[in-house]
Amino acid sequence: MDINDKQLVDGCRKHERKSQEQLYRKYAGEMLRICLAYEPDRDEAKDILQNAFLKVFRNIEAYSGEGALKAWIRRIITNTAIDAFRKKQKEHTLRFDDVGEVFEHPCDVSDPLVCQDLLKEVEKLPDGARMVFNLYAIEGYNHKEIAERLNISEGTSKSQLSRARKLLNEQLMSVI
Repeated sequence: MDINDKQLVDGCRKHERKSQEQLYRKYAGEMLRICLAYEPDRDEAKDILQNAFLKVFRNIEAYSGEGALKAWIRRIITNTAIDAFRKKQKEHTLRFDDVGEVFEHPCDVSDPLVCQDLLKEVEKLPDGARMVFNLYAIEGYNHKEIAERLNISEGTSKSQLSRARKLLNEQLMSVI
């Protein structure tokens, strides 16, 4: 943890508004991008961000100082986005289709422009496919972990990833 983060954490532990505001300003932009990966509606993503930062401030005592503060905050953001998805999922019954296809044309995700285009297309995916794709391809979770986090079966996780790949492939082919 760098000296600035340590000072911000110490201030937040003392409930200093200025430290909370500085911590928020330092990380909010990057964390909003994470929220948008899970919730494409910008207003709802901002709500997720606000709720997550409230959790950060409420639980700042739990941060041990080991590891990067940014990673600790990112985990809270990701978990809050998943919780919001679960709540939304309960409100809207989703159908999980069993699709077994994969990307037909791999793309160079090291190219920032390709990556931006791909993320824009990911935002267009149906909720279930988008969540699984984000957790698997972006966050690095395996299907067992995804199944536990989203309260779905591993098979559903696998089929949603396949569905996401198929839809992304179709979307990208229509752009090319």
